[in-house]
Amino acid sequence: MGTRYDALSDAHIKLIGKQHLFFCATAAPTGLVNVSPKGMDSLRVLSPNRILWRNFTGSGNETAGHLAQSNRMTLMWCSFTRQPIILRAYGTARTIHPHDADWAELSDHFPPQPGMRQIYDMSIDMVQKSCGYAVPFFEHVADRDTLKHWTDDKGEDGIRTYWTERNAKTLDGAPTGIEGPA
Repeated sequence: MGTRYDALSDAHIKLIGKQHLFFCATAAPTGLVNVSPKGMDSLRVLSPNRILWRNFTGSGNETAGHLAQSNRMTLMWCSFTRQPIILRAYGTARTIHPHDADWAELSDHFPPQPGMRQIYDMSIDMVQKSCGYAVPFFEHVADRDTLKHWTDDKGEDGIRTYWTERNAKTLDGAPTGIEGPA
């Protein structure tokens, strides 16, 4: 069952800062549940009960579509080093798109990066820490630069076309809001 907390502790925040990978889980009231791995320089802990993370262009856009229907979100980190810990943050989140009024303010928390399509602002309701004894050891070699090259090659117009063609609907056919207000 693990240990439950009302907020992230300093030790939790330190653990999160050392991780090169986290997972995001969301689900609409019906349909598919989505779990996605996330990396790069994409997450900021703003307070013990608030996390911002930026989402880059990808082959799907489930998180945005799910949050438009149900604002529940879980983030998970696994320590792949000597310290065996699994840490989960449960809460609610809102999606901020480039066309939203607070995009500029929130995107200032991150260095510029082409292909950034959403920022998620998560309010944490509960944190759970469990043992992670069965999580294997992995060594981080480097971040991939494939997405950077892909977005550089596409350019801003190409990325927006990709969003329209590939990121406007979830796998279940729900709108993701990427195209802006109607």
